[in-house]
Amino acid sequence: MTISKILSDKTYDVVVVGGGIVGLASAYAAIKKGLSVAVVERQSQNKDASVRNFGFVTVSGQRRGEHWQRAMHSRNVWAEVAPKAGIQVEHRGLHMLMQRPEAVDVAEAFLKTEMGKDCRLLTPSEINEVVPYLKKGEGVLYSPHELRVESNTAIAKLAHWLEQAQGVDFYNQTTVTSVELPKVRTSRGVLKTEHCVVCPGADFTSLYPDVLATTKAKMCTLNMMRVMPKQAFKLNAAVMSDLSFARYDGFAQLPEAEPLKNLLDDIQSVERQAGVHLIVVQSADGSLIIGDSHDYSDRELPFRDTRIDDLIINEFHRVMGVGEIDITQHWLGVYPSANEVVFKTSPEKGVVIGSVTGGTGASTGFAFGEELIDLVLESK
Repeated sequence: MTISKILSDKTYDVVVVGGGIVGLASAYAAIKKGLSVAVVERQSQNKDASVRNFGFVTVSGQRRGEHWQRAMHSRNVWAEVAPKAGIQVEHRGLHMLMQRPEAVDVAEAFLKTEMGKDCRLLTPSEINEVVPYLKKGEGVLYSPHELRVESNTAIAKLAHWLEQAQGVDFYNQTTVTSVELPKVRTSRGVLKTEHCVVCPGADFTSLYPDVLATTKAKMCTLNMMRVMPKQAFKLNAAVMSDLSFARYDGFAQLPEAEPLKNLLDDIQSVERQAGVHLIVVQSADGSLIIGDSHDYSDRELPFRDTRIDDLIINEFHRVMGVGEIDITQHWLGVYPSANEVVFKTSPEKGVVIGSVTGGTGASTGFAFGEELIDLVLESK
């Protein structure tokens, strides 16, 4: 039976479907243009990729060119919006331990590109002073650009700020069943709008499945965990290692990365096959979030392989000398992954679909949301 109840007497300029970071960023971009906005979210609050990640707004390492530029712009928007929304920036910057000479070659090549602006290699005395918890290696690459927020609370705080301070209307626990402009039909009734931006996250089957199928995206499932060091210490910036140099496009696509990738394929083949690389960030209570791995399938994989956890923990101990840790939480992250890092299209007038298909929504979402709003306004 078709639901004809009208959820609101308003006619919105834009209805955004999806309350993850890309949806919220799209709502913010529309508000900045003076448009009236509603966000429709099927859960009571988003619980998918946007809240299951590190809260790590990463710039250095993003794919060179347009996507790196998205990350730099999004980082600046995060820095502007976070204090307004009551979101604490837990720490800033990134330290990448170069464990092998081949990684030094990658770092030096990176520093010669436009992406390396304001990044640098730490001196030996700086390493001893700033990152005493890192194991001995060939050096440390420092990037000042990164921000770390607590993702499992930041998304809710951002949504609350958009609602209370920016006038965005939220319809939570509401599923969009079809988009038939000027109507958006939902499980609870109908919303009226001139434009609709669909931000499906990892849900590629509910709306426009044929369009989203053209991405040929796989679902990537990640092992992640929270640990508490038995001896307290302060992390001065996020941490990554050689496996990250060999995985993040901004490093790994440089010609100088080939020797490192070949070496790691030989000496850390199990980690490479499991898509393991190390990211370490810290929360206000002193705990660390560490990960992650990458398992690709045609669906989200519901079961966690503890063997993969062991690989991550072993790499953590190879990189950081912080003593014993207690694992306090395990969880699985998930995001759509395709050859292109983002997907955006207008399947019909007034409608745009957009998804970050490279696992970098927190890092690039604000810039991508602006692109989606520009595209939907052009499509009318």
